[in-house]
This record gives sequence, structure tokens and C-alpha cells, in this order.
Amino acid sequence: MTPRRAPVLACSVVGAAVVALDGTVLTVAQPALQRDLHAGIDQVQWTSTGYLVAVASLLVFAGRLGDRYGHRRVFAIGALGFAAASTGIALAPGIGAVIALRVLQGVCGALLQPATLGMLRTAFPPDRLGTPIAVRTAAIGLAAAAGPLLGGALVSAYGWRAVFLLGVPPTLAIGILALVTAERTEERTEERTARPTAEPTAQRAAHSPLPPLPSRSGLAALDPVGALLLAVALGLLVHGLVGVARPGGVTAGVLACAGAAVAGAALTRHERLAARPLLPPELLRSVPVVAGLAVLLAASAALFGSLFVATYFLQDVQGLDPLDCALRVLPLAVLMVLGAPLCPPLQRRFGPRRTATAGAALLTLGVLLLARLDATAGAVPVGAAAALLGAGFVVLMVTATSVVVHRAPEAHAGVAGGLQQTAMNIGPALGVAVATLLLALVPRGGFVPAEGAALPVLAVIAALALPAALALPAGDADRRRTRRGPTSPQSGRRACVRS
Repeated sequence: MTPRRAPVLACSVVGAAVVALDGTVLTVAQPALQRDLHAGIDQVQWTSTGYLVAVASLLVFAGRLGDRYGHRRVFAIGALGFAAASTGIALAPGIGAVIALRVLQGVCGALLQPATLGMLRTAFPPDRLGTPIAVRTAAIGLAAAAGPLLGGALVSAYGWRAVFLLGVPPTLAIGILALVTAERTEERTEERTARPTAEPTAQRAAHSPLPPLPSRSGLAALDPVGALLLAVALGLLVHGLVGVARPGGVTAGVLACAGAAVAGAALTRHERLAARPLLPPELLRSVPVVAGLAVLLAASAALFGSLFVATYFLQDVQGLDPLDCALRVLPLAVLMVLGAPLCPPLQRRFGPRRTATAGAALLTLGVLLLARLDATAGAVPVGAAAALLGAGFVVLMVTATSVVVHRAPEAHAGVAGGLQQTAMNIGPALGVAVATLLLALVPRGGFVPAEGAALPVLAVIAALALPAALALPAGDADRRRTRRGPTSPQSGRRACVRS
């Protein structure tokens, strides 16, 4: 790995892992936070909901900012802001301050997350993206697995405030690293602009990992109206899905989802008329990109919905404590960590289409196995189902993310990363909302998988990843087309990756 790519990979991996760790440790810390601040359950829930709404609303716009002003610069702002907000939460005097700072943390997380993929897209050649994305996915799996254990230990020893201080040192470090490398990147870009060489323009565009300087065409180039409409639509959608999952929140959740549909319709009309739309048409017309997003949406909804049902089953029906429950599903995290490095070789040998199809089949089989569990199920069947879920999900996540980032034009890498992260935020909210509604339909037996309707429906959602996976590239012809350079340097055409 070259010296220029090592800092990019470090920032991307650590940034994604810190965000994943923050989400898992907060769940463990919420009861202690509620007691210490004398807060109500609704207020504590907003520490999660406020963050999710802020993140989901701004991911795509944050990606657009990265495309225009540099992914490392936007990443640095997000990382340093995330560290500052985390420190503020650890020192917050009351629940109101915690909620406000969590929203600010969500804004910074939205700046940070798409840039973790946008930086990889601009630093690595398209045919070498699989390995860094796999490393990033393995780090997310490891952080998600370690989060409950680490969070429980910190809360028990030092209180809930220590949980928020946990991510401050790494986010400060990667924020400063990204800021320094961004400045160096701008200097090298300016030098190349001032000192032309004999190398053809197409070859420089094809091989340079550094993003071009943004054109200064004003605020209109960012499409602020489109960004506002998209933020309203996604914010209302996530708020509605989270609301449906709460007791008594069905009506408010449905109204919020209806508002999201109205905002989405207005966004569609605006984007058709906008001179420079927030969502580039060439990106949305790319079948591999859209199929990859559909795979991520279906897979994340099925996985997190199934884990929601399994958690209630293990704790409320079988009477396990949180630690024993986490140990029962530990094979999921283990398979994610160990399976991620194997995904790039599988993609190179079998192509994204067959690799993702196999992953969708494993995920669906894991949900179906969970759906057959009765009240006497032991550790072996639960662990086997969790292993299938982990193996299937990691294959889908690495493969679909690689396709989305690879097939997006480099100029729109940030928007593609924002769309990928949006799918990964909306999917879990959708899966948990579906599971909550279906569990309520069978009051007595809903928490026992074999007697309820939630897991069979989630298995259908997991199976929806199969047709989406079949729309991904087959592999061989696409690799040959990616490796083939421009036929004539004198043609004056800019080299690009075909969508």
C-alpha cells in the first residue's frame, strides 16, 4: 500500500468503526443515563431518534459536499465535530443538553460517514476497492460485537458518561490526520495545475487518486432546495419508522411516513427540473448502483428485524440476561469479522452477481432457521442461525457496497456513499418497525418465533435481496472493460468507469 493510501484507509476504517461502536454502546448506557438524569423513557428514546433523524436527513447532502470540496476535508470536519459533541455529552448537565448534542453528533456523523467511502473511491483504483471495503466492513463487525461488552464494562465501572468519552481520542486523531492529508492533497493538486506535463489529460484523470478542485459556481451547484426536500423526506421516514416501533406510536408513525411520501413526490418533481440536481441522473440510471442499494436495504432490514425478534425471544421467553443473549448470537459477529476478508477473492472469482446471490440465500436461510425456533431452543440452533445471518449479511454488504462505490462516477463518489449509508440507516428502522407491528398481532405467541408471523415476513424481505443481486454485474466482462484504457490518447475523451 502506498503512503498516500494508508492514511485514507486508516481514516475510513476507524471512522466507520467509531460510529458503529457509538451506536451499540449507547444502547447499554441508556438505562443508567435515564436514572442519573431523572429522565423519562420518551426523552431517553430521543437520544437515539434525534441522532438517527439527523444522520439520515443529511447523508446524501454531506456526500455532495465531499464531491465539491474534498472528501478528506469534509471527513475531518465531521470527525472533529463528532469528538467535540461526544465530549459535550459526557459533560452534559441534563437530558435536554444530551438530546441537543446527540442531534449535533448526528449532523457530524452524516458528514463523516459518506466520506469514509468517498475517500476510498478517490484513493484506490476501481478494481482494488474490494479489499479496503472488506477491511472497513470487518472493523464495523468487530465494533458492533465489542460494543455491548465494552459498554457494559464502562458503565459498570465509571458510569454512562465514560461511554461517550470512549470515541473521543480516535475521532480526534483521524480528524487531524485527514485535515493534514487534505491540505497536502490541495498543495499537490495546485502544483499539478500550475505545472502541466506531457502526460495526456485522460491518463492523469484515470490514474490520479486526488479529487479535482471544485468549480466555483455558487450555492446553486449544491441544489439546496433538493437537499432540503430530501432531508425532510428521509427525516420524516426514519422518524415514522422509529415511531411505529414504539408502543402507541402507530398513528403518529403513519402520519410521518405519509408526510415523507409527500416530500418525496415534491423532491422527484424538483429534481427533474433542476439544472444541477442533488441526485445525479447518471447515478440513478445505473442499474448496478440501484441494485446494490436495494440489496443493502433488504438485507439490513431483514437482519436487524430478525435480531430484534431474537433478542426479545432470548430474554423475555427464555429468561437469559443480556450477556448470555449476546453470547448466543456471537457467531454472527464472528462470521462478519472473519468473512469480510474472504469476500474480495470470491468477487474476483465468481463475480458480484453470483457472490451476492449466495449471500442472499444464506441470509434468507438464517432467518428461516430462526423462524423455526420454539420455546425450548438451545444454544446450537440459535448459534447456527446467527452464523448464517452473519455470513450472508457480510457477503451482501461487502459485495453491494463495492458495486455501488465502484460503479459510481468518481465525481459523484460522495453522493454514492451517502446513498449507501442512507440505505444502511433506513433498512434497520424498516426491519424493526415491521417486526414490532407483526409481534403485536400475536400477543401471546409473538415472541416465540415458531408461533409468530414476524420472522416469516422478514424472511420474505431477505429473499427480496435475491432478484436485486441478480441485477448486479456478472463480473468477467465488466473487469475487462474496467481494465481497458482509452483506445487513443489523442481522442481527447476523459477516461471514466462505465456505469
